[in-house]
Amino acid sequence: MEHQLLCCESETIRRAYQDSNLLNDRVLQTMLKAEESYLPSPNYFKCVQKEILPRMRKIVATWMLEVCEEQKCEEEVFPLAMNYLDRFLSIESTKKTMLQLLGATCMFLASKMKGTVPLTAEKLCVYTDNSIRPCDLLQMELMALNKLKWDLASVTAHDFIDYLLSKLQIHPSTKHILHKHAQTFVALCATDVNFIASPPSMIAAASVAAAVQGLYIKSTDSALSSQNLTNFFSQVIRSDPDCLRSCQEQIESLLESSLRQAQQHSIATETKMVEEDANLPCTPTDVRDVNI
Repeated sequence: MEHQLLCCESETIRRAYQDSNLLNDRVLQTMLKAEESYLPSPNYFKCVQKEILPRMRKIVATWMLEVCEEQKCEEEVFPLAMNYLDRFLSIESTKKTMLQLLGATCMFLASKMKGTVPLTAEKLCVYTDNSIRPCDLLQMELMALNKLKWDLASVTAHDFIDYLLSKLQIHPSTKHILHKHAQTFVALCATDVNFIASPPSMIAAASVAAAVQGLYIKSTDSALSSQNLTNFFSQVIRSDPDCLRSCQEQIESLLESSLRQAQQHSIATETKMVEEDANLPCTPTDVRDVNI
């Protein structure tokens, strides 16, 4: 009995092992059919939203990503939360002052769906510098569920990564590194409005291809060459090779731009610290800029 209690009281989070039976063509075909049902409207900024602009979505998305990273959420939580946010904004006109509340709500729902330890309403309110209350979050949760018709089992780009990597003849340790890089690219795409209209399968394939090329993988398998890899993945997900190649180039360009912005942000942050600005935000990203 004592040994069982010690086992249960362990602080290590136990997760299920990957089920190889899910990495088959039948599952892939099901996801490819389902992904179209969960695509948001690519032009909701023009047709639905009157106050919210693409730059505001970028600010809130960056804040959401930083919260998920700081809370060590599972990698699939953030892409799923962004899918909820875009689907909601595709059908419901929202005031810009409510955008952070919506983002927090989407993280709240996504962490319940995919998180081992879901985010709490109280913790999310703290990340907004207490600009919202738990009761506000719970009320918005019901509204979001209603607008999404309680259909939260969205297919995201993250869902395709393992399947695509299983098709590559590479060492398991290298595959693990590629998985991490592809996850990073998927998260990066979720913050950028230019990828809203892209199918999750294409984003995943382009992310894996970009990860392979970025690491300069050497292999006797000719499928890992840039041209052959794109052609191979385009056949797997049934897409046009040129569209997939264009998506990969967009991801690589976005990565370069993000790295430059990160360097500039680091310099700006150091400058602010030197100036001892007393008005620094308490949240990871200054979402107050949305209201400007």
